[in-house]
Amino acid sequence: MSQSPRVVLTDIEGTTSSISFVKNVLFPYARKALPAFVAAHGQEPEVRRWLDAVAAEIGGACQDALVVETLQGWIDQDRKHTALKALQGMIWKSGYERGDYQAHFYPEVAAVLKGWHAQGKALYVYSSGSVPAQKQFFGFSEAGDLTALVSGWFDTEIGGKREADSYRNIVQAIGVPAGEIVFLSDVVEELDAAREAGLQTRLLDRLQDYPLPRTGEATHGHDRVENFQQITL
Repeated sequence: MSQSPRVVLTDIEGTTSSISFVKNVLFPYARKALPAFVAAHGQEPEVRRWLDAVAAEIGGACQDALVVETLQGWIDQDRKHTALKALQGMIWKSGYERGDYQAHFYPEVAAVLKGWHAQGKALYVYSSGSVPAQKQFFGFSEAGDLTALVSGWFDTEIGGKREADSYRNIVQAIGVPAGEIVFLSDVVEELDAAREAGLQTRLLDRLQDYPLPRTGEATHGHDRVENFQQITL
């Protein structure tokens, strides 16, 4: 029997929150806002850094219009690219602050997170979205500002979510033995990588996101739950 974890490391999309919110609200918002955002802020160092990174990847010196077109294509492909995630995060920030939308959380999640926090469990977030975007998500949630519950944030700058070394890096950053950390995700391949690094795992298999339940061999041996209330720590 695994020991009770001291640390909860959670994914966001498909885990705490619906996949459809990101796909149907945040992605289209960023896609539409990108041209005006780059025109207005493209010379600011933090924005320029990411635009130049994209330009280098697609063939060197090219106009911002081509970079924007490339980024919009990546949004359509749901590409997990660090530059795209950083720029999306900047755009989403203004949307949250203007009240254009609030971040979706499944109804039971906030109460469960608060309960774990009260029990002394440390909560960390690991998402392919940039750390600033994660903080906005938790800060402008339907359940209010949840950022005080989170001890730390990780994105793909620490490594890809399907690579065991990423979880080893997170373990080192948190400073707690891997076996005392439980990772929550809806993606089996991410859980496989976390388990390889020694973490405990739970597979979130929400009916709203996965109409065909993943059971038996499809779980790859990870404990399967359908919501946060079913998670025992």
